[in-house]
Amino acid sequence: MAERLSWVPNEVDTGLPSAARIYDYLLGGGHNFAADRALAEKFLRAQPNARTIARLNRAFLRRAVLHLVDVGVRQFLDLGSGIPTVGNVHEIAQKAEPESRVVYVDYEDVAVAHSRMILEDDDRTTILQEDLTDPDAVLAGVRATGLIDFSEPVGLLTVGVLHFVPPEQDPGGVVAAYRDVVVPGSYLALSQFTSDLQPDQMAAVVAVMRGSANPMYPRTRAEITAMFDGFDLVEPGVVPLPLWRPEDGAVDEDAGRAGIFAGVGRKK
Repeated sequence: MAERLSWVPNEVDTGLPSAARIYDYLLGGGHNFAADRALAEKFLRAQPNARTIARLNRAFLRRAVLHLVDVGVRQFLDLGSGIPTVGNVHEIAQKAEPESRVVYVDYEDVAVAHSRMILEDDDRTTILQEDLTDPDAVLAGVRATGLIDFSEPVGLLTVGVLHFVPPEQDPGGVVAAYRDVVVPGSYLALSQFTSDLQPDQMAAVVAVMRGSANPMYPRTRAEITAMFDGFDLVEPGVVPLPLWRPEDGAVDEDAGRAGIFAGVGRKK
């Protein structure tokens, strides 16, 4: 029998694995079900570094948000935010600058329900239940919150999510739609799985994820870099996760095992 817990929205099919809940499991979270854990274990057999990759991706998010705060960004739009775990965008940004405002966007029911619970008393942060690939609906919802002022720079975050957007939905065009509504001086932080670094493991992961609600579409470094059209890449450009401004300055000689390219760009 599929699990049914008190915090699970009635409409959630707990027997169908979701990427958000698999990621939660890989990060050590508790908002996942037996089906998610079973598929996550297959993911781990395909990519034994999956837990490390999940942590590296979360660490990149932290470094990117802190960089944006350092350059003066005070409002963030986190697209495909997932299930809240330790080190959420609002926690990072508001600790560094208490006036920071954050709007999360996700369509996964558990991610939204849990986010609403933890954000109940935070009047500077909210979550919208929308699909990031529908920018018109997302932006209408964002404007309705009153938290984002589009006449000021915005930090757009698409961290570990665009590899779930199929080519026919034009992920580059989706990013461009958000780019076009933010002012110059806004930023885009992006990370996405690639087949360039570990092609055999990535092919196995893609095969595993076909059994979930969220098939995966890895992209080349060139394709990922193209998503920064209209942005000036900040140093060091589009690189494997651990190489994007590591906090200790150390260079991981085997950074390619991360399997994900990441970068940050400033709108021209």
